[in-house]
Amino acid sequence: MRAVRFHCAHDIRVENVPDPTSMGASQMIVKPLWCGICGTDLHEYQAGPIVVPTEPHALTGAKAPQVLGHEFSAEVVEVGKDVKNVQRGDRISVMPLASCGQCYYCARGMRHLCTKMGCVGLSWDGGGMAEYTVLNDYHANRLPDSVSDKQGALIEPAAVALYAVDRGGVTVGSTVLITGAGPIGVLAALACHAAGATKIFVSEPNAARAAKMAGFGVTTEIFDPSDGDLPQKIRDLTEGVGVDVAIECAGNQHALNACVDAVRSAGAVVQAGLHVGTASVDPMKWSLKDIRIEGTWCYPVTIWPRIIGMIANGKFPVEKLIHDLIDADDVVEKGFDVLSDKGSDKMKILINPQVR
Repeated sequence: MRAVRFHCAHDIRVENVPDPTSMGASQMIVKPLWCGICGTDLHEYQAGPIVVPTEPHALTGAKAPQVLGHEFSAEVVEVGKDVKNVQRGDRISVMPLASCGQCYYCARGMRHLCTKMGCVGLSWDGGGMAEYTVLNDYHANRLPDSVSDKQGALIEPAAVALYAVDRGGVTVGSTVLITGAGPIGVLAALACHAAGATKIFVSEPNAARAAKMAGFGVTTEIFDPSDGDLPQKIRDLTEGVGVDVAIECAGNQHALNACVDAVRSAGAVVQAGLHVGTASVDPMKWSLKDIRIEGTWCYPVTIWPRIIGMIANGKFPVEKLIHDLIDADDVVEKGFDVLSDKGSDKMKILINPQVR
């Protein structure tokens, strides 16, 4: 079968690999339908291996070369005898985290914090950028007819964003600042709108992305963080006090500190963007403002049905992120290279893994 495999930085290949032929009693073979390129995939392409293991993974045994793809929808082709939640022919959205089920965190329902956590498409024998792959039963979330294959492929990044919004406590009437208008920032804005936030401010230095965000019609105002005093501008628009919640989706210390300055006293700052280095911060300011600082790592694995319901009733239009649909053979030139352009307004590119 055809598969997109990561070998090392700037070395992603479309290769022929053996079809999966065996599975456990609680596993299934699926045919990926659409698969998104994630920021994590981009980081691997640009500077990896980072997440992809070079030695056998402690839980899954996987290592590079790695079939990519953890944001995907699929059709169930075959199920093991103990699989009860889906059947052959079902369309599913894949929750890609793999957990041991036995550690301190798994025993308490926090499987996203498993001490041996793996991930389909990053540290698993297979991924969504292949014609077929094997999954565990808990990876599969059945899609209703009211949710498309393409929407199903966007539930994973939507889960990252919605969890950050949840952790911030965004609710009806909230005022919110989001730093960064990449895919997670956009999805966070859509989730805040769905939650009933009355003012949604966004900070984004990329003019093309700022314009794209404005076109979604959910923001109150979008600012260039390099143009003046962002926290003061926010205070001027929020009765002089700042926003209730600030969600940092850019992954840099300047954005984090701007969030701290722009949030009101007793508000909340959620760090959703992943920092690649150590940030210089002022904890005294946190204390004097009596604010909550929340860090988020992916999502609780039980969030999928909720997002499926939000998409089905039109409350979470994740499909707005889609920029292009491409064939797997074009994954580098029309996918990774396009998304690596820092001046681009491209949000999400979906790959068709199937041979036409």
